[in-house]
Amino acid sequence: MSAATLVAFVMLLAVAAYTCAGGTDYGAGFWDLTAGGAERGKRPRWLIDHAMAPVWEVNNVWLIFVLVIMWTGFPVFFQTVFSAMWLPLALAAVGIVLRGAGFALRKPTRRLAGRRVYGAVFAISSLLTPFFLGAAAGGIASGRVGPGIEPTAHAWYNPTSVFFGLLAVVGTALLGAVFLAADAVRYEAPDLHAYFRRRALAALGAVAVLGAVTLAVAHADAPHLWHGLSHGAGLFFLVVSVLATVVTGWLLLRTSGAWSRVSAVAVMGAAVLAWGLAQRPYLIPGRLTVAEAAGAPSTLHWLVIVTAVAVVLVFPAVAVLYRLDTRGDLEPLSDADLRRGDPEPGA
Repeated sequence: MSAATLVAFVMLLAVAAYTCAGGTDYGAGFWDLTAGGAERGKRPRWLIDHAMAPVWEVNNVWLIFVLVIMWTGFPVFFQTVFSAMWLPLALAAVGIVLRGAGFALRKPTRRLAGRRVYGAVFAISSLLTPFFLGAAAGGIASGRVGPGIEPTAHAWYNPTSVFFGLLAVVGTALLGAVFLAADAVRYEAPDLHAYFRRRALAALGAVAVLGAVTLAVAHADAPHLWHGLSHGAGLFFLVVSVLATVVTGWLLLRTSGAWSRVSAVAVMGAAVLAWGLAQRPYLIPGRLTVAEAAGAPSTLHWLVIVTAVAVVLVFPAVAVLYRLDTRGDLEPLSDADLRRGDPEPGA
């Protein structure tokens, strides 16, 4: 395996990690948006606040890792994508900033009107950001961008991009609901467990339907992607994603705990791997191969070394943080705490 291929695979793994880790946070924002008014949505939003607080900033590490690899390892790919997709990527970047600001500021704000404003910013940004990121991914997957091609709205506003964006939204909603249902079990809040389990099942059904429609759209609109998804490694990971969908549904119908989180992550992670591997040997199907987009060999070799250092030093620390968070060791929360009268996050 060449250094360029290895670095490209690492970048794909980082995209999958951000989809699952960051996607869970976006999904929590989606359910914050749909929780209802201040009184009806008080308990779901309280759980969302406590569940997200320890890790939401850390999850953006994966996005930064992706951007660093793109910029240094594949400069032609970086320039092509950010030139052609500047509008959806700029909107996604604004959404990331506003989402973080809304989440951080709504809890300490004393006035209910202020909490509502910050809560709305957080929730709406959590919906729009994954859509625009998914739309940009759809433009890449359908081969509508390439070196020397003038930026047009058609690059990201097309059938594949629209369905990639919608699939990203419902996929993050699935992750958010599954993780929140599991958190409710840990916090001994059976009403919230049932609340988010129902929403997880609804989101899972939406993922299954939209996934099938997206495949049909890709057959007509992105032939190279379709060929990759129906052969080889792309087909393998697509089957893994489908099987994980079935397993997640079975687990949610029985209970919702650690294993439902694992299977939901497998649904989205395998889907991202299927997309990336289906494009081989291209970064942009029909336009730009991995070898053509690769930077200087010395840069790629250093990226491999940096990745190895990150595997040894950074990733274990992040894994420990996730473990502590899922066990509830970072911020204990009881059902009595959830029932407190102070409606802090009543957005």
